Amino acid sequence: MSNFVQEHSAGGVLLQGGKVLLVRAPNLHGELVWTFPKGLIEQGEKAAHAALREVREETGYEASIVKKLEPSVYWYYRDGKRVRKRVEWFLMKPIRQVGEHDWEVAGLAWLPLKEAKKVLKYRSDRILLEQVAEALNENTPTRNRKARP
Repeated sequence: MSNFVQEHSAGGVLLQGGKVLLVRAPNLHGELVWTFPKGLIEQGEKAAHAALREVREETGYEASIVKKLEPSVYWYYRDGKRVRKRVEWFLMKPIRQVGEHDWEVAGLAWLPLKEAKKVLKYRSDRILLEQVAEALNENTPTRNRKARP
């Protein structure tokens, strides 16, 4: 019998115009914190589908996946039990807003990456944001690049 519980979640980082969409939601202590939308993967569900579903539920946005990001793995305590959580992350672009965010979320904010980094509560979210910044740099053409012979 293991002395910890394992959770497997999926989430998305919506990116549009150099801004990311954050959700303001209560943590385990009831404090409102800025983070990215995510949730548990249901039995038989694929991580990508769960991420799209959670983004839709928590933000009201229908989105498409741009690329898979590195997963986050972290530990925390809930109800006196140690929990190992693995979150599969996907970079997404919004297609359209199809509704409102659900009851779990107190608010939404589209923020530039630098501003988002300042308000994100969790270290794992700030590391994830660095991945997004790297992906942006990979897709941005470099100006004045001289062609090599």
